Amino acid sequence: MADDRAEALEKIAAQVRVCTLCDLYKTRTKAVPGAGNIHTEIMFIGEGPGFNEDKQGLPFVGQSGKYLETLLKLINLTRDDVFITNVVKCRPPENRDPLPIEINTCVPTYLEPQVALIDPLMIVTLGRFSMARYFPSGKITQIHGQAKIEGGRAYYPLFHPAAVLRDPGKQALMEADFRRIPEVLEKVRQEREAGKKPPTPTPPPTDNTPPKQMSLF
Repeated sequence: MADDRAEALEKIAAQVRVCTLCDLYKTRTKAVPGAGNIHTEIMFIGEGPGFNEDKQGLPFVGQSGKYLETLLKLINLTRDDVFITNVVKCRPPENRDPLPIEINTCVPTYLEPQVALIDPLMIVTLGRFSMARYFPSGKITQIHGQAKIEGGRAYYPLFHPAAVLRDPGKQALMEADFRRIPEVLEKVRQEREAGKKPPTPTPPPTDNTPPKQMSLF
């Protein structure tokens, strides 16, 4: 089963690397399918690759990636313990915001199948474009660090690491939000386990009244 998951995810990655479904392929150096532990409980979803990611074909390898690794250390994790990907798999030119047509092409074609295969207990969104997928009416400044649990999975919106690097005033908020990840994860674990348990059988009557014998005639 594990081999099937790895094979299916690599097939998606191979499709991403040669994708021409939107115009982003015209300016990319390398597409960035995502990387990490395919059996993880936690999946991080950013917005789109940047300059360094485009060169290396890997997610979060620039300054934002270094900061993400620092944040992971706060909860005793490394990037090898989680899976990291983006809403769009190719770098938007000049790091502009991804366009709706790019998001609406990439998400159902690549991101949704990745999520389905990995089936994480927790999706951590980094930035407003990945957040909008699961919190369509929210604003990142208002709902960051507020988990939503649906269908046995937590969705946890955080600032994008690049936004924190640009505005160090957000650093304390980001780190506090990050430190709550294990707490949210444990809550989801408990909910999933509770959902797997069979329903409690109805206890037998506690009185000593003998059962009434039914007549055959």
